[in-house]
Amino acid sequence: MVLDSAIWVWVPLAIAIVFALIGNNRPAFAVLCVALLGALFEERLSVLGLAFTVFGFAVASQVPRVQGYKQYLALAVTIVWSLGMALHWLPGFANLLVLDKVQAGAGSYPFTMYLNLDKPLIFFALLLAFPRLLGKAKPVEWETLVNPLIALASLLPIAVIFGGLGFELSLPNWWWLFLFNNLLLTCVAEEAIFRGFVQQEITKQFGWKIGLIIASILFGIAHLAGGWLLVAFATIAGACYGMTFYLTGRLWAAVLVHFMFNFTHLLFFTYPIAIR
Repeated sequence: MVLDSAIWVWVPLAIAIVFALIGNNRPAFAVLCVALLGALFEERLSVLGLAFTVFGFAVASQVPRVQGYKQYLALAVTIVWSLGMALHWLPGFANLLVLDKVQAGAGSYPFTMYLNLDKPLIFFALLLAFPRLLGKAKPVEWETLVNPLIALASLLPIAVIFGGLGFELSLPNWWWLFLFNNLLLTCVAEEAIFRGFVQQEITKQFGWKIGLIIASILFGIAHLAGGWLLVAFATIAGACYGMTFYLTGRLWAAVLVHFMFNFTHLLFFTYPIAIR
């Protein structure tokens, strides 16, 4: 575990994410400014990185304000900008290494983790571009919601059968870092992209089933670096997160289910995969 003094920068960033996730945008962006200024001070964000951030936010904010070709252009730039941030292609960001080739347990493959500054900013840009990103809450039919949750719970044991994982009970001393990073930085950004944006926008045009399918497939493809078996499992998991979002109308519910799946993986199975 590697703890740098600059880690404090991610505290206001996390607070801003929580404010935004519950729909309080003004305090969210105010606290986000504190995080960005702190990142500048700690040299985790350069002036160029800040310029890319301001540019992305400015363009994203125009998506709901303009019409016609201007809207398509703003949307296209926002998507390209988001892709660049997600893949860490845009310069000016020094993400913080906090776990360097650590093992969750004896049978787990060595794991490296960064606290990213660039990827979480996608959530804020998408909020500016799509004011209804967080969804529209609807009455929850719990008996219907149980089905995707059962399907999701079955994925990890099935992965054991396929040899990708092994059963391993562990609580590494860096579990709190994993919780912080995975819940507030990783899951929020990914659910905002695939459920809040992709699934909702495609649903508007082609219906919820097509929106669910396409968002789930794209979520699976995003895990291609881990191999085709991971793509298949991630696609199914994405469908379960998507069903959670569709049935509840709440993005935070999809975020919570996504995180609980990942945290269960850490606690009860080899993470991220088994040593072969």
